[in-house]
Amino acid sequence: MNKAFGFGLMAVAAVLASGCTTTGSRVRPVDVTRFHLNQPVARGTFSLEPLSTNGVVSPEFQNYANAVGREMEKLGFVRAGTGPSDLIVAVGFTRATRGFVEKRPPVSIGLGAGGGGGGWRGGGVGLGGGVGFGIGGGQREVIGTEMMVQIRRRSDGTTIWEARAITDSLENTPGAQPVFQADRLANAMFRNFPGESGITTTVR
Repeated sequence: MNKAFGFGLMAVAAVLASGCTTTGSRVRPVDVTRFHLNQPVARGTFSLEPLSTNGVVSPEFQNYANAVGREMEKLGFVRAGTGPSDLIVAVGFTRATRGFVEKRPPVSIGLGAGGGGGGWRGGGVGLGGGVGFGIGGGQREVIGTEMMVQIRRRSDGTTIWEARAITDSLENTPGAQPVFQADRLANAMFRNFPGESGITTTVR
């Protein structure tokens, strides 16, 4: 009988203030939740497959699967060859827009009744007091990335460990690249393996 652990609905707020600014590209922390049997996980051979039964083995899936495989190998698991593996490691992921944040304009201009000089002031043009407006502002898209991993024993189909890792990043930054995100999520997910069951931890 397959003993699976339910995650339930996990509401993830796209709050970037703690991890990245609207103008910078600092990397957001990763939130990780793990469930297991509170028993040692015996090292053995493993094979990787999509978490969904109709999942496609796409190049993007391979990025996440390979990242998971590398972390498991660091822990002493061995990737299976042509024969059946001891463990089946199912990997799933999603990437979706979580919203937008305002991008601070790099140049601001102040206009007003004071006449005054037209020198640069901290990256902007100052022409007196009064009305100010920005040039080059706008919005930046927030990309949410989530990875799910489930480890099952092949012998009886029991799920012995599963985890979910979530993070956000700003579009067109190094942190938003799929390969970078796959490595970060996998590293956070398997840190201090097997981790505390049922507890969400933040990995920076």
